[in-house]
Amino acid sequence: MTVPFSANSDADAPPSRREQILAAAAELFARHGFHGVGIDDIGAAVGISGPALYRHFRGKDAMLGEMLTSISEHLLAGGQRILAQAPDPGSALPELVRFHVGFALDHPALITVQERSLANLTEPDRRRVRSVQRRYVEIWAEGIRSRVPGVPRDCARAAAHAVFGLINSTPHSAVLDRARMADLLSGMALTALTPDSLTACRGKAAAGPRDQRSTTGAPDT
Repeated sequence: MTVPFSANSDADAPPSRREQILAAAAELFARHGFHGVGIDDIGAAVGISGPALYRHFRGKDAMLGEMLTSISEHLLAGGQRILAQAPDPGSALPELVRFHVGFALDHPALITVQERSLANLTEPDRRRVRSVQRRYVEIWAEGIRSRVPGVPRDCARAAAHAVFGLINSTPHSAVLDRARMADLLSGMALTALTPDSLTACRGKAAAGPRDQRSTTGAPDT
C-alpha cells in the first residue's frame, strides 16, 4: 500500500496512522471512485471502525484534500530542487522527466485519484491544488524553453501537459517491468520535447491567452 506524501513526515519513519488512512483511502478511491467508497470501507482497510476515522479527519473530503495537496506539493518541491541543482534550466529537463516518471510508476493509485477525483475537492482545496500545480507546470515550461529556444511559454505549457498525459497513463500502460517502463516513458517524453517535435511552436507568438490545465489534463478554474 502506497503512503501519500506528507510535508511533515520522515521518509525513514514508519507511516503514521494518519498516513495509513490516506494510503488506504487512495487505493479505495482509485479502485471504486470517490463516491463509491464510504467511511466504513476506509476504516475496515486499516483495521479501525469508520467513526474512529473522525479522530484523524473530519470526513472523506478532508482526506481527498490532504491527499491531492500532498501530491502536488511533493511534485513541486521535487521540481524546484531539480531546477535549483541543475547547471541551467535546459539541463534540468531530463531530470524532471525521470522524476515525474518515477512518481507515476511508484504511485499509480495516487495518479488515478488525481486524474479522476479533482472535481470532488472542496473549493478551497481545489484552489490550493491548482495553485501548486500551476507552479509545477511553470518549472517544466522553463526547462522546455531553455532546452528548445524560441518556444513561447503557452506552447511550452501545452507541451508539458501533453507529456504529463503520457507519463500519467502508467496506471493503464505499465505492462513492462519497472526499469524498462521507466526507460520507455522517459525516452518517449524526451523525444516529444525535442526541437523537431516542437517545430510548430518555435518562433511563433502566442495566439492569445489559453486556459491552463492541471497536471492531470483537467481544465483550470
